[in-house]
Amino acid sequence: MDWAAQLDPAYAAARAEVRRLSVGEDGILSVKVKESVVMGVLASRGLQYGVAVHMRRAIEYGATKEELFEAIKAAAVPGGGVAYSVGIRALQELEQDGAFPPPTPPSPARTQRGKTAKR
Repeated sequence: MDWAAQLDPAYAAARAEVRRLSVGEDGILSVKVKESVVMGVLASRGLQYGVAVHMRRAIEYGATKEELFEAIKAAAVPGGGVAYSVGIRALQELEQDGAFPPPTPPSPARTQRGKTAKR
């Protein structure tokens, strides 16, 4: 995009403003939700790179792996197998890259209480 902006700075500025107004900030919908919508459209088009980019942005705004997976499942309704497989591959790529924090193991005291409570 930087290269294209050098060719036409005014157009690049206009696109940046449209992006900001569309998905760049919270409105009635949060940025996380808006990024999930964009992700679903891109998955339906088979654009795995774009899906991964927008997943990463959604993660920056608090999306979890489970939320992204649910968004991909929803996108697969109109987008079919392409949306599902592209989304899953992007999600797996992010997980392999360490994009998601590791799950927090339960504390030993909490585990003990859970075992005691079941007796």
